[in-house]
Amino acid sequence: MKATWVSLACALALGGCAAVDGGGQAGDVSQRVPATVGSRAVDGAMPLPAGTALAWRDMIVDPALKAAVELSLLNNRDLRVAALNIEATRAQYGIRSADMGPTVKAAATATAGTTRAATASLGVAAWELDLWGRLSSLKGAALATFLASEQTRDSVQASLVVSVAQAWLTLDADQQKRELTDKTLQSRERSLELIGRRRTLGAASALEVATARAAVETARGDLATLQAQVEQDLSGLRLLVGTELPTQALPVIRVANAGEASGNAAVQLVDVPAGLSSTVLLQRPDVRAAEQALQAGRANVAAARAARFPTLSLTTAVGRSSSDVGSLFSAGNGVWSFMPSLSLPIFDGGASRLAEEAARVQQQVLLANYDKAIQTAFKETADALIVRESMATRLQAQDALHAAYAETLRLVLARQQAGAETATAVLDAQRSLYAAQQGLIGLRLIEQGNRLTLFKVLGGR
Repeated sequence: MKATWVSLACALALGGCAAVDGGGQAGDVSQRVPATVGSRAVDGAMPLPAGTALAWRDMIVDPALKAAVELSLLNNRDLRVAALNIEATRAQYGIRSADMGPTVKAAATATAGTTRAATASLGVAAWELDLWGRLSSLKGAALATFLASEQTRDSVQASLVVSVAQAWLTLDADQQKRELTDKTLQSRERSLELIGRRRTLGAASALEVATARAAVETARGDLATLQAQVEQDLSGLRLLVGTELPTQALPVIRVANAGEASGNAAVQLVDVPAGLSSTVLLQRPDVRAAEQALQAGRANVAAARAARFPTLSLTTAVGRSSSDVGSLFSAGNGVWSFMPSLSLPIFDGGASRLAEEAARVQQQVLLANYDKAIQTAFKETADALIVRESMATRLQAQDALHAAYAETLRLVLARQQAGAETATAVLDAQRSLYAAQQGLIGLRLIEQGNRLTLFKVLGGR
């Protein structure tokens, strides 16, 4: 009999040696990606730290914008859900860890009838020995899922920071456009009044009056549109932040000054070196989350494979038994039991095999997702760098365009005072300058948005 048990144990051990090989390592994918990304350096004020994540507090320099982001991190619902998911996966990991050890239970019974009996015992209830690594694989899967949830939270936080900052900057830009339009409307109303007086004196034509009135009504309509847009921007920002924003967390209402230096920005650009190492992108939260999910998938394959092998469980108990409760703990009433249990799956209709096959297919899906996450990271970074490389030229051109239209308006006004230019020419010059100013505000918003995009695609947190 002893030889039979030894032979069976050897056979089970040999079978367990081939139990698991999840395949599809994360390194298989990361080795296929380029070593670097970006061919040209991007100048900026903040150096890109080596081997560390970009911190949003270092990226944002405007105190009001920082305050808005801080509020969002405390109140945003999506971030709260991500934090709760971490707690849930942490608890699940604790459950899987507990499965590795024995469960100790105590019991006491007493019966009364024609005979009396009493027992008290303490023992291990069905402790499964992890011969083939099933329990350790499930524990590993739970750990990887927990780590993936942490990375997912970091990814949600980075997205939230970028979304809040983008919404805040959009509100700031639209407020500037609104104030500029309000100022333009007042100027056009004065021009219309002046042209009306000149018309009364016979010094202006009906066409000039009609043109001036059209310019006024256009500005009035633009102002109403921008006022509504500002209200929508503020509402959207409140939703992202999750609470009302105090005055110190809102952009200062100011009239756009087109002569202001473009580098005077609320968001600071990271200094991206040429030939950025791909290892920076592999540390992105979304890539790390996909990698941890892949590890969990591999562990689930191992657990499904191990489930096809025999299970050995131990049940033990020590205690006392007596026909009288009063003498239960007297000498000579001790009892004990030891019950090993061996479960050998023989026929289950292919359920265990199909479970393993399903786990392997799911693992391949996770591998494809990890591959996609890496490729997406490279594409997003390359796209952001392409935009960044053109921004300096575009801003310089827009600044020059504004300066040219401002000079044009100055010359036209001088000619009008000399009686050599019509009011229509002045209105045309004002419209051109107004469009250039609006375009400069919009372009600066795009440039700030590109800085935010770079922060996110480079794994900022």
